Amino acid sequence: MNALDYRSFADAWEERATIRTRPRRRVENDQRLIYPLSRQPLVLSASFQEGCAHLRDFVLVQSLYKFINDVVIFETEIVDRTARRIAKDRFAVRFPFACRYDAMTVVVDEDYHALVAMDFLQQTIALTGIEPIALPGEIELSRAIPAVLSQVPESLRDPLELICVGIAENTLTDDVAAFARDDTVKPSVKGLMADHLLDEGRHSSFWSRLTRIYWQAAAEHERQALADVLPDFLEQYLTNDIQQAFDLSLIEALPVAEPLRHALREETLGLAYPINHQHPLLSNILRFFRASSMLESPCVQHALRGYLP
Repeated sequence: MNALDYRSFADAWEERATIRTRPRRRVENDQRLIYPLSRQPLVLSASFQEGCAHLRDFVLVQSLYKFINDVVIFETEIVDRTARRIAKDRFAVRFPFACRYDAMTVVVDEDYHALVAMDFLQQTIALTGIEPIALPGEIELSRAIPAVLSQVPESLRDPLELICVGIAENTLTDDVAAFARDDTVKPSVKGLMADHLLDEGRHSSFWSRLTRIYWQAAAEHERQALADVLPDFLEQYLTNDIQQAFDLSLIEALPVAEPLRHALREETLGLAYPINHQHPLLSNILRFFRASSMLESPCVQHALRGYLP
């Protein structure tokens, strides 16, 4: 695909964007879960089940708060920044107006997602009376993107940022989809995630197409330089450090005896996925590399050899 072949999704956005079509989601006061058990292994651990199963809802509510906090950081500090610069034609990679218009719809969508998430957080606090513990001030991307941008020449920093955001947006789509499919959680939570997914499906395609436009026009030395830093980006993006630190803080907040707290810490420290081809997010990431045509390049195949099945 080249820039002239790009077709805007403006009509689809007007007809289906959640900011245009969805009502406010109100959290229900029912017996369903506010966060899926499968997404917080702490509550499924043997020590938790045996020693403090009655604290399950506290842990799930705090896990929802962290998820919302992550969404707000991701949407407003990372995706918004890149999309806004593309929309305003202040990006090193020049795109035609149709791309820039679609980028502005991404800005609108992402800021709206953050607003809806903040609204849902306030509703949950009001319903449960549970205040958030200290939430992380960053997500994995907050560290991973600046770290790899510093490793390439300034002329390649915007293209690399485009690729990194594309990877993340394609990863998030499946993450939200798993949330939206879980029938154990409250309908409002499922609806919230389904709304988000409706927009993110459009966004993931947008980032793949823009990356494809750049990649097919890039010189071989540019491709090589960008491919060289991909393993470092994935290593930092897929780390479990921030989630693990949050879980340890959550354990500290539980009103339990120290022996049980120690057992919970020990079980939590063993929950990280290996950062290789077995990581559950890798299939989504590789799909982005295929959709953007990057995986057709030998330099990318070589760089990702440790992640390919």
